[in-house]
Amino acid sequence: MSALLKTLRWPRRADDKRRLALWTSAEIAAATGGSASGAFEVSGVEIDSRDVRGGDLFFALKGEATDGHRFLDKAFANGAAAAVVEHAIERPHVLVPSTTAALEALAAAARTRTEARIVGVTGSVGKTGVKEAIFAALQRPCSEPAHRSVRSYNNHVGVPLSLARMPSRSRYGVFEMGMNHAGEIAELTAQVRPHVAVITTIAPAHIENLGSEEAIADAKAEIFTGLAHGGTAVIPADNPHSARLRAAAERQGAAVLSFGRAADADVRLLDAIPTANGGSLVTAAIGDGRLCYSVAEPGAHWVMNSLCVMAAVKAAGGDLGAAGLALAEMGGLKGRGARHRLSVPGGYALLIDESYNANPASMRATLAQLGQTPATRRLAVLGSMKELGDFAPAFHAQLAEPLIEAHVDYAILVGEEMRALARELGKAGLNALGNPPAIAHCEGPGDAIAALEEFGLAGGDAVLVKGSNSVGLGRVVAHFTAREG
Repeated sequence: MSALLKTLRWPRRADDKRRLALWTSAEIAAATGGSASGAFEVSGVEIDSRDVRGGDLFFALKGEATDGHRFLDKAFANGAAAAVVEHAIERPHVLVPSTTAALEALAAAARTRTEARIVGVTGSVGKTGVKEAIFAALQRPCSEPAHRSVRSYNNHVGVPLSLARMPSRSRYGVFEMGMNHAGEIAELTAQVRPHVAVITTIAPAHIENLGSEEAIADAKAEIFTGLAHGGTAVIPADNPHSARLRAAAERQGAAVLSFGRAADADVRLLDAIPTANGGSLVTAAIGDGRLCYSVAEPGAHWVMNSLCVMAAVKAAGGDLGAAGLALAEMGGLKGRGARHRLSVPGGYALLIDESYNANPASMRATLAQLGQTPATRRLAVLGSMKELGDFAPAFHAQLAEPLIEAHVDYAILVGEEMRALARELGKAGLNALGNPPAIAHCEGPGDAIAALEEFGLAGGDAVLVKGSNSVGLGRVVAHFTAREG
């Protein structure tokens, strides 16, 4: 059958006649309770004038430090079709009492009008990567358009912005939700109202504010409170807090799908074999069947992430075969596992960019991944892990063991909190674990760049760069990827 004939026979749907514009001025005014200056249509929604593209609706939000109304000229210069404002302007606009409340109202309208299956994702580790993988899996069949929150838009502004951007024609929506205090996810999930609520894992991230892993589990489990009627909770079967999460989900009347190695997991790992490209060939039991698929992302943690993705896709009614293809095609995200091939003396070096975030669990996982990466020498640039409070010295010192087990030859430790790890590595008696790496302690990313330059990269090296985003190790990545080959 020719491609043209296939197109002509493509099944028609009721929404094929829907307008392609994201929002009209009348719809925006009705949703926000504002008044439109005239008739217009927009194709996107933006809150940062620097990111505005042609056809966007610009929300002039007011924050503690700045006022979006100051950037209206730039937004329109970049192609904004209209703006949502708190005072009238000589440009197409919708006038509202509060632009922040208006954004939330437009998000609510987007959620109300859609017939999409909605997936919400949270967790202490891996939520952005898992969100992207679920989106890729649901988007893979070209007949099923999907939408998701971009970057790490997972807070009180990012979630409503992501909802407001969701086209009415979407078949799926995937939204990330983050928090660092109790109660935050409850507010976000009430906006998203997911049909499927995913928790990737529970680990001591944000423990400074919450005090214990049990409290972290309870805060993450708030995602279940927003579940749509008949919704499904996806939880990690192997996590020590699995029973706590299951109980929280069942209190909301949710069905539960678990994933992991545990014998009673609904999506259960049967086997994982490393592949030549650094990924894994995974065999999983899903209900009464089995599925074999490849995962392009390296590391044992991505084997677990893939099970989580499969559980979410199954719960959302997606295509598991397409999900397997999507996982085989995925590449690393900027700051979250992207791999760069650097041209250096003697050949090429590998730089693994994990500079966006760090906590004890993700540090251990990525160090283990580094240890499994073929290399002549292994180097690690590790930045401080934030929001650990009084637990920080112990958690940083505990990285000595996975650092040694990864056979790291040289470690550059960045930030005040990393002094605890430097002291631990300097202690006598560590040789029982292996050979401790040579170390350098630096105050900031500039010093780390100088230390790595002085050490000198050579062909065959593998370099891991990982730390909390506020440490600024993205500068290290940017400096060295300038020589990407």
